[in-house]
Amino acid sequence: MPPTTDQEATAVDTRGRLEQLEQERAHLVATVEILEAISGTLHFVDILQTITRKLGEMYGLDRCSIFLTERRGTTARLVASFENPAIRNYLVDLERYPELKRALQSGETVFIPDAQADPKLKHIRGVLEERGAKTITVVPIAWRNVVIGAMFLRTFRDGKPFSDADIRFFQVVGRIAAKVLRNAYRYERLAMRQAETSELARQANLERVALVGFLKRLLNAFSRHDGSWTEGLLSDSAGEELDRLADVAMTVIHEEGKGR
Repeated sequence: MPPTTDQEATAVDTRGRLEQLEQERAHLVATVEILEAISGTLHFVDILQTITRKLGEMYGLDRCSIFLTERRGTTARLVASFENPAIRNYLVDLERYPELKRALQSGETVFIPDAQADPKLKHIRGVLEERGAKTITVVPIAWRNVVIGAMFLRTFRDGKPFSDADIRFFQVVGRIAAKVLRNAYRYERLAMRQAETSELARQANLERVALVGFLKRLLNAFSRHDGSWTEGLLSDSAGEELDRLADVAMTVIHEEGKGR
């Protein structure tokens, strides 16, 4: 084979650089599309489903799922799945997913180049062979250095292997998912607090109505018992002062009701 000329080497470098730029462009476009798609909702399940669908379609994956951690650390909850969007709240035992368990506990990306040959996955080797699965990549989703979930990606045997740039792109998507999850959580907490505040306001209003109704009935009963003629014992000035005080009290109550 004749030696490669400088011109040929330059052409190879140029093609490699163009492929790299095209890949970076694809990642950037995908990131923008994901951000646009998730900007229309604050429901975290819809957001995560959008991410899995985008990645699954973009890379032609066998599986693309997102799991969220459980407090006990022995299980995780499958909340979004590319291959089966109907699955949105499925509890899984991490002992059956050692690669997922490792990513959640270590906070580091786990990459298995040949899933069918991995001894830790021998319990599902038949499923992997039937599906024609090849690689498994698990990318942690962390918020402020705390792992709250992970993205699980599995390729077909004849699929294109992930590059280092692809792994970095998945990590970027993981950070986006973490921030969106945090915002969705804050939104849900705010909505809950507003609902609680509205309920407290409704209860306070009912208590006020009940108290006013009780006082009204008590005064009416007292008046019927003693008779309205007893007010005649008061002087005109005393009656006028009582009327004035009642007007002042009603004015204060009215202004307080406005929140002033």
